[in-house]
Amino acid sequence: MSNLENELHQADMESVARRLVEVACEHTGTRHGAVFLWDAKLKGLTVDFHVVDGVIVALPGTGAVLRARTDGRPSGIAVSCLESGKPYVCNDTEVDPNYARYFLEVASVLAVPIPWQGKPIGVLTVSASKKQAFDQTHVVALQEVAAESAKFLRRAALARSTRADGRPFVIKGLSPQWLEVERRVEKVSSTDAPVLVTGESGTGKDLVSRAIHFNSRRAGKPFVTVNCAAIPETLLESVLFGHVKGAFTGATFNKVGEFQKAHQGTLFLDELGELPLMLQAKVLRAIEQGEVTPLGSNEAPEHVDVRLICATNRNLAAMAHEGRFREDLYYRVGVVTIELPSLRSYKDNLEILAQVFLQQAAERHGRKVASISREAMALLHAYDFPGNVRELKNALEHAVIMTSSEEVRAEDLPPVMRGGAAEKALPEKVASPAPRSLAELREQWLAPHERAYVQQLLEASGGKVDDAAKRAGVNRVTFYRLMNKHGLKLRRTTAA
Repeated sequence: MSNLENELHQADMESVARRLVEVACEHTGTRHGAVFLWDAKLKGLTVDFHVVDGVIVALPGTGAVLRARTDGRPSGIAVSCLESGKPYVCNDTEVDPNYARYFLEVASVLAVPIPWQGKPIGVLTVSASKKQAFDQTHVVALQEVAAESAKFLRRAALARSTRADGRPFVIKGLSPQWLEVERRVEKVSSTDAPVLVTGESGTGKDLVSRAIHFNSRRAGKPFVTVNCAAIPETLLESVLFGHVKGAFTGATFNKVGEFQKAHQGTLFLDELGELPLMLQAKVLRAIEQGEVTPLGSNEAPEHVDVRLICATNRNLAAMAHEGRFREDLYYRVGVVTIELPSLRSYKDNLEILAQVFLQQAAERHGRKVASISREAMALLHAYDFPGNVRELKNALEHAVIMTSSEEVRAEDLPPVMRGGAAEKALPEKVASPAPRSLAELREQWLAPHERAYVQQLLEASGGKVDDAAKRAGVNRVTFYRLMNKHGLKLRRTTAA
């Protein structure tokens, strides 16, 4: 048994797909790779797992479905490879008749079928941002990787199909800060230790908490969520611990609390900083003793086995110091703390995140939206995202619903994100009789020269924004802002 077979023998679906793509990229010297699996029910290829510039994206059951088109437009290289059952080499996507952009634009693509019992069960692809990236040695190497891993991929896919565990999608490697988050999630998931997830609103605390649960030994048990800020203080004790009939006016039946519902599973307390002081002692007892008493009950406490994960965007340490949060509870829930970075700290990978959310929204609403225009992407890069990942996700869902084409355009984004563009579209104001300032005159004189300079950089770099930004001595986001400011568009267009 080879080293790759040893690694894949007992691995789950995500691990098999990830290792397969990693090995494929290593053998071909690329940084982009994907696993497409045939889904008999959907009658198409599903994109189960891919790597983009080192960022790992796993979309089990939520990615787009690729099928052969009947409208004369290209079906895509992966579909063509599956239909022919032979390797497909594309060294120039601009002239290839079967190329259809998926996820991000590339210049070269190599695809090979994943063989199983005489027919392909999927397609393994690698791609590059430069033309003429692949030769016959790459084809042979990729075929060997696909053939060697086919039986393990098939086994893992069958095992997952029999388990409806609701695992969330996975995005890894977005930034050094996220690598630390991923390391902590991996370490703590196999334990029963309480976890405190902190970060700004909208950074993904709920998703990280679910990832911890679904990678723990409690994955098959309940994951129960309580938002401490969304429930009136007078009802929160009953929600958490339950109540008996007659405990208070209106208590006409025995109610099971969320601690009891989460028995043997995980209880996720969101917005923990909003938990009233009067309830904090009771929550602490439930954690430390594993005992809860329903409101109004005179019986002995009920035993519960619950793994607690909490989340907050507030500074609990400061609240504890000021006496607004119990110190003993703070130290108990924060045995392991995981701080999530803001979206602003890893905007270099904004395009990858945006494409993931675009696909999810298109799938959810049944819309055939496949890409984001350069102008829309420039607006996203220029925006500060105070609402973080949640705001980005909602913005793409808004755009998918509003667009009338297969591409998200600038005008499809929420108004707050296209403020600059909307402002330019307004009628010109009547000129003020007051003389212009020196800054206005300087801007008027410099604007055409600045526009010409940015245009020359784009042409000299062949439309590659990263190269143009380096030549200008600015970062990528600043260069996109300059393009947006002067209404510049990249000449290159791609198929939806």
